[in-house]
Amino acid sequence: MSRDSNYDHHISIFSPQGRLYQMEYAFKAASSASGLTGIALRGLDTAVVVTQRKVPDRLIVPDSVSHVFNITPKIGVLATGMIADCHSAV
Repeated sequence: MSRDSNYDHHISIFSPQGRLYQMEYAFKAASSASGLTGIALRGLDTAVVVTQRKVPDRLIVPDSVSHVFNITPKIGVLATGMIADCHSAV
């Protein structure tokens, strides 16, 4: 599948084959994301957030991989997806 560089810069430009390469890139990125499951439960005076921890590479320190972030002392976020996207969103 050859891609001409003129057709993958903009989302609204179709290739001669009728493809939107930017959409294909987005679908591939979404399907190859971490695939983590996150669950949050809320009680009357407590909240529990549980997620998986998958270390994508053995060169990464396992303690540095986290998808749970503190926004304030009382507000937290559970983000699933690529770690770099999670860090930029938080």
